[in-house]
Amino acid sequence: MTGSEIMIVLLGGVVLGAALLVVTSRRMVHAALWFVVAFGALAGCFIVLTAEFVAWVQVLIYVGAVVVLLLFGIMLTRAPIAPSADADSRNRPAALLVAGGTGAVLVAVVPAAFPGARLPIGGPGAVVAGSAEAVGTALFAGWVWPFEVLSVLLLAALIGAIVLTRADVGPREVPGAPVSGREG
Repeated sequence: MTGSEIMIVLLGGVVLGAALLVVTSRRMVHAALWFVVAFGALAGCFIVLTAEFVAWVQVLIYVGAVVVLLLFGIMLTRAPIAPSADADSRNRPAALLVAGGTGAVLVAVVPAAFPGARLPIGGPGAVVAGSAEAVGTALFAGWVWPFEVLSVLLLAALIGAIVLTRADVGPREVPGAPVSGREG
């Protein structure tokens, strides 16, 4: 194994460990912070694969925007910050079965879908699939509509969180004004 492959395995272990801590944490804020660690390690994997542009997009979009949106959602909806027994639905056996099945399907299907395929990591002559030009061409050629739909979905989620947390929905009382139905 080369140094690059060892780094991918180590960073992949960090991603898996942080992902497990995301779903097993009983504190919402801690889960969001483990989410940051998982996304950061995934960005490290992209850097090892010489896809620096994709790594920075990962950091800016997911760590910088999605996790901040998640933290704002936690704060705006007044989710419990302390450990909560309500955060556990007691469906761990079913969740483990689904997660194990999904992992087994991925391990079986992905190598079968790409037999003999190997991504060159680093070195001279390596394909730079994550360059700005390659990502821009892919994004604006075939992925423009899904990207726009996702941006509208995130905007709708943010507006929904704000509307759900507003306590002052309804008519406002102006200080010094007569109360409706009565004269001052």
